[in-house]
Amino acid sequence: MNIEWQDALMRLGAATAAGIAIGINRDLTNKPIGMRTLALVSLGAAAVTVAAIQFSFIDDHPDALSRVVQGVIQGIMAGISFIGAGVILRDPKAGDVSGLTTAATVWVTAALGIACGLGAWVIVGVTVTLALLVLAGLAGLDRTIARRAAQKAPPPDHG
Repeated sequence: MNIEWQDALMRLGAATAAGIAIGINRDLTNKPIGMRTLALVSLGAAAVTVAAIQFSFIDDHPDALSRVVQGVIQGIMAGISFIGAGVILRDPKAGDVSGLTTAATVWVTAALGIACGLGAWVIVGVTVTLALLVLAGLAGLDRTIARRAAQKAPPPDHG
């Protein structure tokens, strides 16, 4: 099963849009994880999945290669999740959580590394482009939504 670039673009774009949609919901309800973070998590998962689908049927033994690719992807993504978790900071007194987008960026970068290792160049190009658009292009919208949500939210209960 070889995924054409248009199909890869649609899959990666849809994953990014799904993350954004869920993230907007989280932003509007003043939750500590937002649209940029969830867009990156969704995009990264899609990049890994599409890369695995595209390259799991190469060679004369597609089942064996598929199991190897699956094991490598699972190990890398589980391990990198712990590194990403290390950049998340919580201040219970202020009711603030920081580092979520950074953690998601670490995770997407790991997904990109896997895709590069598989030679999934279209997936890499689309993922990098979409990740940069999410990080740079949505920053202003993210701040606007957070500002509006903070205006509507009651002050944190510290007792």
